[in-house]
Amino acid sequence: MPDTILNVENVHARYGLGDVLRGISLHVEAGEVVSLFGRNGVGKTTLLKTIAGWLKPHTGRIELAGETISGLETDKICHAGVGLVPEDRRIFPGLSVDENMRLGFRQSPSASAAERRERLEKAYERFPRLWERRQQMGTTLSGGEQQMLAIARVLVGAPKLVLIDEPTEGLAPFIVDEIVSIIQAMSADGMSVLLVEQNVHRALEVTSRFYAIERGAVVFEGLPDSEADKTRLFETIVAA
Repeated sequence: MPDTILNVENVHARYGLGDVLRGISLHVEAGEVVSLFGRNGVGKTTLLKTIAGWLKPHTGRIELAGETISGLETDKICHAGVGLVPEDRRIFPGLSVDENMRLGFRQSPSASAAERRERLEKAYERFPRLWERRQQMGTTLSGGEQQMLAIARVLVGAPKLVLIDEPTEGLAPFIVDEIVSIIQAMSADGMSVLLVEQNVHRALEVTSRFYAIERGAVVFEGLPDSEADKTRLFETIVAA
């Protein structure tokens, strides 16, 4: 049986007085790419931020590889092995591509110099365009290149779980193809990924399982190769 990397149990989280997550429960097994689908404002991004510690749940539990991480500070959750690629990418101005990449080492401060060097080399092999632009300022990259940099920065930290929020939003179709290929390669390498993506058709190409989210809760779980599940998914997304 695969190991459970992420377990979310009956989590509630709120902004101000209003709950955005209302008893959400889901899990991600080792090596899975699990996608979250739903209309804007149903709580998908909020869930990623809650898992990463940017927002504290007020009830429920979140476990990473069997250890409770809900309620911990963001840096402790990061060091435990959760890497977040946020929707806005957060490329640091005034830093080169290489310097932005090396910030990912903060996720695993105990890594040796040899381990860091190996991870950086592997990341540049995976993202050759970033190698070509490694001395360029990160914020001068194109949108697609910045998205690649945001993903690469997380990967050099060797996380147990990668959270990716809307990686293809606003990108040209040929760049979307590249981002999809990157996630496919991550899956082939056995990485565990929780993905939020509005481009449902493309996301289903890389998805092991998916959850449909409505009003801050899971309404059903499905498989990408089930026509019945996909039909129900699209009916949920377009429902009034």
